[in-house]
Amino acid sequence: MFNLNMSILNKKSKYGLLSKLFHWLTAAGLLIQIPLGFFLVDLEFDQTRIDIENYHILFGVILFYATLMRLTFKLLTPTPDFIESAFLGQKLIAKLNHLLLYLALLTVTISGILKKLFNGESIVIFFKKINLTYNYELSEQFYSIHVLANYVLIGLITLHILAVLFHKILLRENILKRIL
Repeated sequence: MFNLNMSILNKKSKYGLLSKLFHWLTAAGLLIQIPLGFFLVDLEFDQTRIDIENYHILFGVILFYATLMRLTFKLLTPTPDFIESAFLGQKLIAKLNHLLLYLALLTVTISGILKKLFNGESIVIFFKKINLTYNYELSEQFYSIHVLANYVLIGLITLHILAVLFHKILLRENILKRIL
């Protein structure tokens, strides 16, 4: 029988290796994806834009899969306890922010996928090539959702980072060490 090393899994006091990998790979992916998306908006339609957009789509689909795997892992393993000094409001805000981060990540990736599909392009999802009938109006609606969800995601990421800084600087708690 295969025995997992327990440092891979979450503990009550800190995140395990898999949670840390999911967290930092998602952060790195978003650090690439968000600026790349803004960069694409200003490009003229040519082969360079198509090439960059194809990378943006590829990384977006990878982030979609990573988010699904991360959520599955989160459901199957315990989440570390909050630090003892955390009050109820902090716990509620942290849980709500994490929930909204996942929701925004899924909204960004799914709306991007649907925008491309309704634009008449095909995408491989779960090893199956998917095509939808071209629908300009739906494509534009999903593009608007994609853009709005990105701004929401940026706001939530900013709140997430500010919370870590708040804990470190004002409360003198190094909560960052739990995910490092």
